[in-house]
Order: sequence, then C-alpha cells, then structure tokens
Amino acid sequence: VVLELVVELVVVVDVLVDEVVVLLVDVLVVDVLVELVVVEVLVVELVLLVLLVELVLLVELVVVVLVEVVLVLVLLLVDELVLVVLVVLELVVELVDVVDVLVD
Repeated sequence: VVLELVVELVVVVDVLVDEVVVLLVDVLVVDVLVELVVVEVLVVELVLLVLLVELVLLVELVVVVLVEVVLVLVLLLVDELVLVVLVVLELVVELVDVVDVLVD
C-alpha cells in the first residue's frame, strides 16, 4: 500500500515537474516576444528619426531654393533699374544738347 502511494506520489510529482517546465518555457517565450517588441519599437523610433532628419533636410533645401529665387529676382530688378537709369541719362544728355543748340 505504501509502495503504491509512493508510486502515485512520484507520478504526481512528475506531472507537476512537467507542468512547471512547460510554464518556464512559456515564460521564456513571452520574454523573447517582449524583447522582440522592444527591438521593433527601437527600429520604429530609428525610422522616425531618419524621417525627421530627411524632413529637416527637405525644409533646408526649400529655404535654399527660395533664397536663390529671391536673389535672382533682386538681380533682375537691379538690372532693370540700371537700364532705366541709363535711358534717363541719355535723355538728359539729349536735353543738354538741345539746350546748348538753343543757347547758341
């Protein structure tokens, strides 16, 4: 009878040990999954940082292009102003010539 009880106890202990091993494996799997999620979150953060850097570079490029456009417009305006001044100077020279002829 005692031997049967010991055998049953060993069987129960064996089943319990098996269950504990299964639980430990489950815990390890969950730990690995959590680590994977952490790694994925870090990868997503890295991708977001790269996108932010690319956005900053794009904004910088837009600013550079706008500055170049403004410079070209200013240069065109200055060019036109120089032409207007030259025409006015030619008119003044002609006026002086006419006044000189009239005075003579």
